[in-house]
Amino acid sequence: MDLNELGWDDYFSERFEALSQSDFLPARVLMGKAHTYSISAATGELSAKVSGRLAHDAEGKQDFPAVGDWVAIKTREAEQKAVIHAILPRKSAFIRKEAGKKTEAQVIAANIDTIFLVCGLDGDLNPGRIERYLTVAWESGANPVVLLNKTDICVDVANATKAIESLAPGIPVLPVSAIENVGIDGLQTYIRSGETVAFLGSSGVGKSSLVNVLLGTEKQLVRKVREDDSRGRHTTTHGELFLLPKGGILIDTPGLRELQLWNDDKGLSRAFDDIEELSNGCRFKNCQHDTEPDCAVRQGLDDGVITNRRWQSYLKLKKELSYVASRQDERGKLTEKKRKKDLAMHIKRVKKRPRKI
Repeated sequence: MDLNELGWDDYFSERFEALSQSDFLPARVLMGKAHTYSISAATGELSAKVSGRLAHDAEGKQDFPAVGDWVAIKTREAEQKAVIHAILPRKSAFIRKEAGKKTEAQVIAANIDTIFLVCGLDGDLNPGRIERYLTVAWESGANPVVLLNKTDICVDVANATKAIESLAPGIPVLPVSAIENVGIDGLQTYIRSGETVAFLGSSGVGKSSLVNVLLGTEKQLVRKVREDDSRGRHTTTHGELFLLPKGGILIDTPGLRELQLWNDDKGLSRAFDDIEELSNGCRFKNCQHDTEPDCAVRQGLDDGVITNRRWQSYLKLKKELSYVASRQDERGKLTEKKRKKDLAMHIKRVKKRPRKI
């Protein structure tokens, strides 16, 4: 396998060489399930597990390999197996807070150049969800492109596209149909040899159908959405990386019913740059856009420059990020407290050991 076709470049080469381990080989994670991974190296595809040290040093799920990661391995070629000893620093990563109450990061896919955010032009089209996906997409470090799938069942594609463009200023919005093969040529222009794209979206938006069109084969299972609410079941249950026939790398991901934010508010600022730009015109730099005089954001709301729906969506996501940040800080303090306690216990045990004469 030519590693360049898998996305290997100078960025990863430099970081691999920094490991200074002559017996390591580079490989890319194609799929992961229950801490067993399918990887591709120069020698071909292998089954792999992480080393004991890597597992021991991991502080959470984000420290384990994810689909799209480049890793350093040692092989057991006779068994077609390998051990993953290190994860190379990620160029980009699509991360969400793990579903539920637990405060832990979950890496959905790594080392992506372009993220296709897939939305269905049916009853499940949700502006707030698109804004949420854009926030996480910008935070990932990749470039987002919005795909409006199912133009074959949409009465007014032009108006739907215009409405979504207003939510994503400056971001490409492409109407497509996997069923009728419409708009696929435009989508292909964002897929280049040696670069990685990922498909992300809710269940039932047609990601698997689009993946099958690009692969030229019925690789991914497709199920119909429910007619009453246009929602789908989880056709894809785990992330998987594919090489495309025309060049480029594609990562398909599971349909996400829940996408909780993670990390800081840089992604929020990019997703709502119209609001951020307005706020620069406020009299006070620390304006809360509430009762302060000469607030450019409140004026923008009064003038209809931004809608109340978009403003409320911004406030909701900002509040969520603030809450997650406080939980992360609390978790960090508990981790540090435990580390100091473990160190004190270790020192105490060492002092109690009888000295050798």
